[in-house]
Amino acid sequence: MRLRLKGLELRGVKSGDAVDRLRREMTAQQDRYALHEGRVAELRAQQRSSVVVAADGGKQKELPLAQVVDAYRPNAMGPVAKSLAYAGNVWEFVADDPRESNTEGGVFPAIFGTVMMVLIMSVVVTPLGVLAAFYLREYARQGPFVSAVRIAVNNLAGVPSIVFGVFGVAFFIYVVGGTLDRLFYPGALPTPTFGTGGILWASLTLALLTVPVVIVATEEGLAAVPRGTREASLALGATKLETTLRVVLPAVMPSILTGLILAMARAAGEVAPLMITGVVKLAPALPIDSAWPFLHLDRKFMHLGFHIYDVGFQSPNVDAARPMVFATTLLLLLIVVLLNLAAMTLRNRLRRRYATGAI
Repeated sequence: MRLRLKGLELRGVKSGDAVDRLRREMTAQQDRYALHEGRVAELRAQQRSSVVVAADGGKQKELPLAQVVDAYRPNAMGPVAKSLAYAGNVWEFVADDPRESNTEGGVFPAIFGTVMMVLIMSVVVTPLGVLAAFYLREYARQGPFVSAVRIAVNNLAGVPSIVFGVFGVAFFIYVVGGTLDRLFYPGALPTPTFGTGGILWASLTLALLTVPVVIVATEEGLAAVPRGTREASLALGATKLETTLRVVLPAVMPSILTGLILAMARAAGEVAPLMITGVVKLAPALPIDSAWPFLHLDRKFMHLGFHIYDVGFQSPNVDAARPMVFATTLLLLLIVVLLNLAAMTLRNRLRRRYATGAI
């Protein structure tokens, strides 16, 4: 409602039925908020129950019952009960939200953010890298310019990742995001919508970081396709574009997937560029939810790599956080392995399908 009032004000409408209606609705919502706020205060005042915990040596500590998350007796458990408790703890770690400064609870928002960022990056980097490789190998006239472009692509693969992060902040966030805010979200200014870090800008930054890998892998695959295959297609009356799409592209798909596998593995473990382009310690909401427009690419997100760094090096209690660091590291490795296995399975299937033999 405040954004709608700001939009009316930007259009020169400062009074009238629309403005009065919005202000009445805001007053009603503020009264409802005050009512719920008072109810929450009453409920918190009723939480007076406590529990006394005793340890060996007679040491005791009184805890408010509201702070007790779970209680069980491991020494009294049998093998079945221990297995069920272990499975429950694993499920809590995978499916719950973090708590206690990320040292307890689960890592589901970090899992969701990592997988979604890798998928968005893959959707962007694959067509960009493939088109660049096809142009350099199939369409561009070979000469000093193309050689210089290839040298530049190879050099990009060795640029430190933090440099790409700084470029992402300068270009994607300040230039592109700031322009989008001025054009489509003027009512929200000076609070930025796309002019701040988010999962979209982080994914695009990693796409630029990994595009040299896809280009090089695709070019190697194009070089391995026999010239006779292209000439046979052209001799049968196919055009250059038809030959590229129906003959060359299917034959080079395994190489494209190889480059994508390498790009996904690197992107899933990068932390430095994400720290300045959208990743946060704790995200209040996921990039996908039930609110319109359902996919919120402007939101900040959590990442398993940054979660490991934050818990392992920024936690106030390093000893208590060490199990969380080890478990999260193992989970990140498993996610990378599963993503790579899925891509390798698809690559092997395409390789068997489009295998050709020399005659």
